[in-house]
Amino acid sequence: MMGRLRLALLLLPLFLGACAHTVRPATYLVEQSGPYLLDSGDVLRISVYGDANLTNTYRVDDSGAISMPLVGAVPARGGTTEALSRKVASALAAGYMRNPNVAVEVAEYRPFFIQGAVGSSGQYSYSYGMTVRAAISAAGGFTDTANRNTATIYRRQGNEMVKGSVELDFPILPGDTIVISERWI
Repeated sequence: MMGRLRLALLLLPLFLGACAHTVRPATYLVEQSGPYLLDSGDVLRISVYGDANLTNTYRVDDSGAISMPLVGAVPARGGTTEALSRKVASALAAGYMRNPNVAVEVAEYRPFFIQGAVGSSGQYSYSYGMTVRAAISAAGGFTDTANRNTATIYRRQGNEMVKGSVELDFPILPGDTIVISERWI
């Protein structure tokens, strides 16, 4: 009898813990650190020092590449600006220039998308360091029936789409889709 009572007392916190409710929303891992990875829709400023004809802005196309004079298509999707700089320099060094010096920077990030209980759903320009709250402001603010505490973000990570429930100060990235749900109360 004492053994069963002890077992019940040991297991009681586990059962009570399972019944507990949290005020904070459940969150899921949505990668937010590391270098910026290029993708379709990004506009890049590529500077080739010593050649004003090659220095220009180039858009990453649907296939994930940029198209430059002399070298043609150069893959950019999934890489950093530094990696693309090395690829372009290598392509130019293969018969076109001696020791090319190439710099790549993002001139315009690909857009983010927002839908749901906001003033105006749609596609918006991304600014570095944006949060969910800033995205909502860009979309005209909340509607009267919006859930003003959390949002759902859909973000591509590799070949997968990740869904996460986040708070309003969560940082967004270009290409994210933000959904603001309506509250039920």
